Amino acid sequence: MRLLLAMFKHETNTFSPVPTPFQRFFRRTSGELCAGQSALDTYRATGTALGGYIEEAERLGAEIVLPVAAEASPSGPVDADTYQHISKLILDEVKKGGFDGILLDLHGAMVTDTQEDGEGELLRQLRAIDPLTPVGITLDMHANMYDDLVKHATVITGYHTYPHVDVYEAGKRAADILIRTIQGKIKPVMAWGNSPMLPHVMRQGTHSEPNKSLQAKCIELESGSVLAASLFTGFANADIHNAGLSVVVCTDNDAAQAAVLRDGLLDQAWGVREAFVFQGEPLQQSVSRASKLTQGLVVLLDHCDNTASGGTMDTTEVLAEVLNQGLDNVAFYAIFDPDSADIAAKAGVGATVKLALGGKTPMPSISKTSHPLDITAKVKFVFDGRYRSHGPMSKGTLNDTGTTVVLDTGKVEIVVVSRHQEPYDINCLLSVGIDPMQKRYVVLKSRVHWRAGMGPIAREVIECDGLGVATSDYDLLAFKNVRRPLYPLDSI
Repeated sequence: MRLLLAMFKHETNTFSPVPTPFQRFFRRTSGELCAGQSALDTYRATGTALGGYIEEAERLGAEIVLPVAAEASPSGPVDADTYQHISKLILDEVKKGGFDGILLDLHGAMVTDTQEDGEGELLRQLRAIDPLTPVGITLDMHANMYDDLVKHATVITGYHTYPHVDVYEAGKRAADILIRTIQGKIKPVMAWGNSPMLPHVMRQGTHSEPNKSLQAKCIELESGSVLAASLFTGFANADIHNAGLSVVVCTDNDAAQAAVLRDGLLDQAWGVREAFVFQGEPLQQSVSRASKLTQGLVVLLDHCDNTASGGTMDTTEVLAEVLNQGLDNVAFYAIFDPDSADIAAKAGVGATVKLALGGKTPMPSISKTSHPLDITAKVKFVFDGRYRSHGPMSKGTLNDTGTTVVLDTGKVEIVVVSRHQEPYDINCLLSVGIDPMQKRYVVLKSRVHWRAGMGPIAREVIECDGLGVATSDYDLLAFKNVRRPLYPLDSI
């Protein structure tokens, strides 16, 4: 058996000012193209869908062709040249032909300078070259679905957890279905649809309702006769027509069953739409509540500036409030500020530095500005930024935050990074010499993924409405292209 495997992933925040050039897709290989044996070595035995593909292919003894493994941290729209370049790497291999099957590790929420549905366009071009070879796809739970993806795929599988700790399993599921299709054992058919709702990402976690029960229903269906049942909660910080919740159900040659089950999941989601609305509170009030908690580790979430939702990772409002209210024994992860990191690194461990920290990236889409924070701190730690995820999310994958320093103000240890990285794994702290269990407070620029690596050790969680393009305040986002009416933008 001969299989084409590829990864091309990006979650696009159309409100984000953070650019998405070619190098951003290859940070695990220092900006260099990741393909062939390098990609196999990088992703084998990792908690990724591509890792699941590789395991299944090697178990079968299949010949593997892997033209590219590209994944970029969420940011603004992918520039057209980068999109075409990476797409061409995949399509050129398709043109060569001779494959029994194709497995693509995609995201489902990629927007380019010219395309609302980057993945659908890739599939459309692929099918123009090869209309027959079975194609299996794994998508992120935050996919914004379009018809081209379903029309041109043989099977689609999605994650059932947020934090995404079952990505590898979703990949193995897609690979298994595709392989059985190639062997003539099954004939997948899919039905899909979306619902006029735009769930807040802050209310999509599977640690709680309403998504917990919705994903449990998908898992229940897959334990029966259904090949794959995927409920995509969607990515709301994207001003595109189909942003929002959708469902894809795949059965073995039973289109009627797929449609009925699809409708049942959509109806179940619509029935709990109000529970998908996030209610925030004033920042000063949130930090004040945290200051009064006296037992166990308190995690504060600077969720409006989550880089894994396209945030700039350099807004300073939450950090400023923590400092202003005098919280003590705090770890803050992290501020993206390459210039400040470089100054501190050159000063060296033990030096005292005065910095204008963060607040350097304009955010015109939300008409608000974060300002640099003047701090005086001691350089406590300097690090090259390379560490592997402990898991369970993305276990074994290499992260690279570039020149990374820890600044100690006396009460707050601030991690400053040179490359964007959501703190979803405990090793983001351990790698810089911070043991979260020895801290009174840990402040994280994260929405939900932090729960994968640090959820079990948090006694209390405080969600802080700071500032950033990952905001859950839809009033700050000028939606012009989403379909209307759309709940909760409209009262339906």
